[in-house]
Amino acid sequence: MTATNTSDARIARSVDRWFVRYPLILGSTLLLAAIGFTVAGDDLSFFPFLMMLVGGWCFGFAFVNRTMDMVPVRGGVVLHVAVAVGLAALLVIVLEFAGDMLSTFPDAARAVVVVLQMAAIPAAGWIWLGLLARVSDLFTRRDAKKPPPPVPPEWERDETGDGSIVKFPALELRMRRLTQMIVVIVVVAGGVTTALLIVLDDVVMRLGARLAILLVGVVIALPVYLVFTAVLRRRTASCSVAFGNDELRVTVGETLHVIAFRDLQHLRWRCRSDYARLELRGPDVDLSLVAGLAKPPAGFSAELPALPRRVFRRLELAGLAMTKERRGEVVTFTRAPGPA
Repeated sequence: MTATNTSDARIARSVDRWFVRYPLILGSTLLLAAIGFTVAGDDLSFFPFLMMLVGGWCFGFAFVNRTMDMVPVRGGVVLHVAVAVGLAALLVIVLEFAGDMLSTFPDAARAVVVVLQMAAIPAAGWIWLGLLARVSDLFTRRDAKKPPPPVPPEWERDETGDGSIVKFPALELRMRRLTQMIVVIVVVAGGVTTALLIVLDDVVMRLGARLAILLVGVVIALPVYLVFTAVLRRRTASCSVAFGNDELRVTVGETLHVIAFRDLQHLRWRCRSDYARLELRGPDVDLSLVAGLAKPPAGFSAELPALPRRVFRRLELAGLAMTKERRGEVVTFTRAPGPA
């Protein structure tokens, strides 16, 4: 029991580091650097402005991830809505009514306020995008009640061997790589946005801050998101996973990987959410198949079915230790290192 609790805590800390703590550290570093540049200079330049945008996005990214993982879910929704509305209201108040008051501040204090104000824009934008995703998911679930709801792939009898098999579309993609891709896209899109704002400075000033932010979201952010999703889904491959009596058979496209249970080092199986995936490590095999981001066939959802009960027993007999998290939706099997 103690070993299981320790492993669960280690996995939770790893997820928290990559999706909450590290973005907060990066965002704080960028904003502090932007404040330093702003205080030292007479005007905003390209790199400090880019630091403000990326730093603010890091805070919004960490906040949305934290609220998505909160238990109970209702508490995360309430906090998400409250911060989204409050931050938007604060931005409007500062933009409309705080100009005269800020002019009386010392230069250093005014520089800090400017940095925080600019960083709050991408943070608020990402928080509102996350809120829109919640609303979209709510309406999607409501509309799904009319036709037969999509179902997860089902386990079938493996006609070519022993045991059970499930077939599903997935992306061969690591979560760390996905996070890096998002960060790169945000930096590039932020650079393009900054360049456009500089070139179209007169037009932006006539439009006003709120309309300019709206146009940036419609003209740049939304198309970038749609293109990114479409590009990812083009990498979708037909996959299958079969658990035999003594081995695991994974097919990705035309490639077949066979691993004996006794040689398996790590297996993680997540059933639901955009991060539904299979992670697998063994001799000459290191796979991460993300089903949650792939386009599922008609009538099916982008998720994985729960593991059959017989699989738990087979893997435990092969010397693998099991841990569960997120109410059993994520199951991890790991092999303890041998004696030195």
